[in-house]
Amino acid sequence: MNLKHALLLVAAIPMAAHAWWDDTWTERRVVVLDTSATGVETAAAVSGAVLPVRLHSGNFDFAAANLDGSDIRFVAADDKTPLKYHVERFDGANELAVVWVQVPQIAPKTAGQKVYVYFGNAEAPPENVPAAASFDASTSAVLHFREGEARPLDASANANHSTTDVAVENAGLLGASARFAQAPLVLAASPSLNLAAGGAFTFSGWVRFADEETKVALYAQGPVVIRVDGGKLSLEGVSAQPLTGGALAPNAWHHVAVKVGAGKTAIYVNGAEVAAGEGVLPAVQGEVQIGEGLAGMMDEVQIANAERSADWIKLAASAQGAESRLLTVTADEEAASGGEPSYMGILLANLTFDAWVVIAILMIMLVIAIVVMYTKARLISVTDKGNRDFLNRFRHATTDFLELDKGATHKNSSLFRLYQAGIREVKKRTDAQGQVSLGDASINAIKASVDAEQVRESHKLGANMVLLTIAISGGPFLGLLGTVVGVMIVFAAIAAAGDVNVNAIAPGVAAALLATVAGLAVAIPALFGYNYLASRIKNISADMQIFVDEFITRIAESYGR
Repeated sequence: MNLKHALLLVAAIPMAAHAWWDDTWTERRVVVLDTSATGVETAAAVSGAVLPVRLHSGNFDFAAANLDGSDIRFVAADDKTPLKYHVERFDGANELAVVWVQVPQIAPKTAGQKVYVYFGNAEAPPENVPAAASFDASTSAVLHFREGEARPLDASANANHSTTDVAVENAGLLGASARFAQAPLVLAASPSLNLAAGGAFTFSGWVRFADEETKVALYAQGPVVIRVDGGKLSLEGVSAQPLTGGALAPNAWHHVAVKVGAGKTAIYVNGAEVAAGEGVLPAVQGEVQIGEGLAGMMDEVQIANAERSADWIKLAASAQGAESRLLTVTADEEAASGGEPSYMGILLANLTFDAWVVIAILMIMLVIAIVVMYTKARLISVTDKGNRDFLNRFRHATTDFLELDKGATHKNSSLFRLYQAGIREVKKRTDAQGQVSLGDASINAIKASVDAEQVRESHKLGANMVLLTIAISGGPFLGLLGTVVGVMIVFAAIAAAGDVNVNAIAPGVAAALLATVAGLAVAIPALFGYNYLASRIKNISADMQIFVDEFITRIAESYGR
């Protein structure tokens, strides 16, 4: 084979589909972005969006990652380019995390754009990239309202930190959220917050009202005010008349966004445009007040000195919301195969410790039940065959039916053992000349001895059958216990995280149900086996009763006085 042929042969071998960014990282997950009609459909590409990736026990193996998440890395779809990111929350103990990732370009109408999440490297140095690096230069301020921040910090490069305190509730929308008591959060005046005359501006954030009648200024800087009054959202200060649109119901999270640019204004609620008009920003310098009059909660407030596109706002609303149709975190094997996910693998990966304990107990019960059914079925089979052989011999015997214990033995026959018990009693009543003459009392004594042996044989046949009844009645209850405890743990974790995404709930609940399935898997075969064996034992017991009557009758006829 010459060099040319060798090169052609090598070229014919397909390249490995499973690339790996760095071999020192042992684990990988895939974040799939869906901008098609089945996800969050966009009309144009979106550049520089920073999206939250929620990690939990249903989609991430926290045991394989460092406890503080210092080994986590995000890589672009080419599996080569590291992406900018910052961690808002990483709780390895409770297996919850929120990480913000900058995706350089999100393609429109695409179902399978990927971002890789690498972890599992205990020697990985912590990333020293500041959170500000995740955001573009147009971002003026970003308030995540992190857990433990009484005075919220700005995550952007402009350090527009709050100068006032606000209560932080850990179980919020994206991890922790700010709880307002009608007092505003204040950002001191700074060049990055100034509004330029005729310039561009975008405000976005999440709000949850406790009272629909509350008059709230979500954003206020000089004459420019984004207000909510009676559940209606409005923008003031950029046109002769306020721009009003959208309805915000109380006790529910809403994503609100307002943008101004190129003489146009627009209001968005939950990613959808609800009002549009004309308006021009005035020149404003001064502090920014957020949430004045609000008796409720806010989260993820972002201010930009640029006009964000409608697709940018739509993606932000979907990605940050509790039930995102944009982002899905999957196991690497599922994404690489391009086929159906391994549902059993998902269930096993999400089993809680208590569910494993219950399933382990149920598996032990199943093994015991199988052993009992096998040994009992074998015993019944050989006993039934032995009984048929002996009964055929007994019924064909004439005057020598008391000598059947000599010669061939029937060690597997329960009828033969009954026969032996009766013969022993008959021989005790044989005189010196070998003659047998039995009165009624002797016949009754022989029958009592045979009946006692019958009881012992019945006990032997029914031994350990109670283990099957325990498996039948106890298996489903044990499985139900595992399911209930597992569901309780799932909802407790959801309550602690404030994340009601179906992707966070479904794996844990489905895995908890696996305990009930295991309980039924123990009970159902045990039920069938018990009923079959019980019917066979009943038939053998009936045969023994008939044989006792037949045997005693022959003795009475042959040797009774």
